[in-house]
Amino acid sequence: MHITADNKHIHLHIPHWQFYLLILLLLIAIVLGSLAAYNYYQANYFDSSLNGSEVKETQQNSIPEDVKQVFQTMEVQLTPKATIIATPSALIQFPPAVHVPILMYHYVEYVKDKGDKTRISLNTTPDTLEQEIKTLKEAGFTFMTAQDLAEVLDGKARLPKKPIVLTFDDGYRDFYTDAYPILKKYQVKATQYVISGFLNHANHLTSSQLLEIAKDGLVEIGAHTVHHVWLKGRSLKDVSNEVFQSREILEKLINKPVISFAYPFGAFDEQAVQIVKDAGFKIATSTIPGIDQKQEYRYFLYRLRPGGRTGQALLNWLSQTRF
Repeated sequence: MHITADNKHIHLHIPHWQFYLLILLLLIAIVLGSLAAYNYYQANYFDSSLNGSEVKETQQNSIPEDVKQVFQTMEVQLTPKATIIATPSALIQFPPAVHVPILMYHYVEYVKDKGDKTRISLNTTPDTLEQEIKTLKEAGFTFMTAQDLAEVLDGKARLPKKPIVLTFDDGYRDFYTDAYPILKKYQVKATQYVISGFLNHANHLTSSQLLEIAKDGLVEIGAHTVHHVWLKGRSLKDVSNEVFQSREILEKLINKPVISFAYPFGAFDEQAVQIVKDAGFKIATSTIPGIDQKQEYRYFLYRLRPGGRTGQALLNWLSQTRF
């Protein structure tokens, strides 16, 4: 490379090989930068790929130690007759615990790719879901939403006979095409926990589909963060952004209050619980297995995986589950 000049211009002369080398180096820099950005996104925001999520969720099967310590030091006494004055002439009773199974679902479809083990492990076929709902309806169960359950825990509503809550995580598009028609057919309530940042992405609900579901009123819309990230152990800023913004985005879209939340992968700690409270949510669900929903644990309620059980096998399983 050399430089020459005349009266009006300065000329830069670059041999062909140096020019192509510069282009090659520029392309390498772009590729490396893109890979670095991709890896950062994968590590921080793309837990939504759900690779290994079944394993991750089943590992979150107990209350974290830091959360236990908070409740051990709280000077709050909750008894069957615990009350609080609502008005000068009325009292509200807060039940200490309610016996309510909360069932957890993800995909509801007929998986075409038999090699997709992750999707298969998280999937319930539409036929199985319908058989489960028929079983529960015929057995006299009353279907609630998470919001309905919050009303009971708030002392604003009575617990119905044989209550049960169906929850669907992640806001997959097959909820609209496969699960939602079944819910409408049998007129049963459910709660859909939506990853707000993934709306209109491939495999996820579109905004118009979500709006249609919300307007119908049969299905409650809950929040599941913006990017489906692991909240346990993350920075205060990251968790706050994921939790607060998830509610704001959904409420702006559906023009309804969003009061229930589900922790991605069931991962939470004391900080995450506090932020969910501060964000204005009234109830939240975990992946800890159980049925007895304690008042003080309303921000990490227990859930169960039905595991494809139908008929008497499903009823027997629910009757025998007491943890």
